[in-house]
Amino acid sequence: MRGTVRKISIPRRLVADLMHASIRVPFVSLARPLNVRGLIEARAQSARPPGWAAIFVKAFALVAKGDPVLRTLYVKWPLPAFYELPRSIAMVAVARVEDGQDCVLPQKVTAPDELPLAEVDAIIRHAKQAPIEQVPAFRKILRTTRLPWPLRRLFWLIGLNFGRQRANYFGSFGVTSVAAYGAGELHALSPGPFILSYGVERPDHSIDVVIRWDHRITDAALIAKTLTRLEQVLNDEISAELRANRQQTEPKPVRAVAT
Repeated sequence: MRGTVRKISIPRRLVADLMHASIRVPFVSLARPLNVRGLIEARAQSARPPGWAAIFVKAFALVAKGDPVLRTLYVKWPLPAFYELPRSIAMVAVARVEDGQDCVLPQKVTAPDELPLAEVDAIIRHAKQAPIEQVPAFRKILRTTRLPWPLRRLFWLIGLNFGRQRANYFGSFGVTSVAAYGAGELHALSPGPFILSYGVERPDHSIDVVIRWDHRITDAALIAKTLTRLEQVLNDEISAELRANRQQTEPKPVRAVAT
């Protein structure tokens, strides 16, 4: 059948490069519904509730703060080794339109556990709404994607295989979701080492969460514990921050003065 040859656009070229970089990562995944009733109640009372992406970014970083394995990368150069980071770096998948096509671009959030939740949310919202050329992380990845194939492969090899560069370019964990488009369990791919995806709120106040991870770094037992700890952080630390923000923004009652 005679078809039409079309040039691969920059957004699809980026996805192709990402899949090429992910193909040899031995990913396994664990899915579990998390009961987040306390978080949902606290978020509902917030004057400006943060997005779910910001919530999960900070929550996972808080869990990783207490477990160095969740801040560990697998690198190959100069010799295969584990590279432990002092802080988490999140890469958030942001849906945008580039060259007239839908695409997903990564927004970096450094040390989200050390930032107020509102600031994490503002970083992600800016990446969603600002012109693409005004988001440094987007400019960097698209500039590399426009290079000829041999140079792109070289940049990806350097970025993936040296610990410091890998942290700068790909972070220590990723967060993605299709919840904005309805229910569904997403098992995403990336160069790793950890990818968290989440679903929609259920009537029973639960949210399905999937963690995919590089099996070279850890085993399922740790990820199971991580999901348990993540549920606790969402209902405790994150909920407490939302309630504290609400109290700070509420107007103080005016006391009547007798005359």
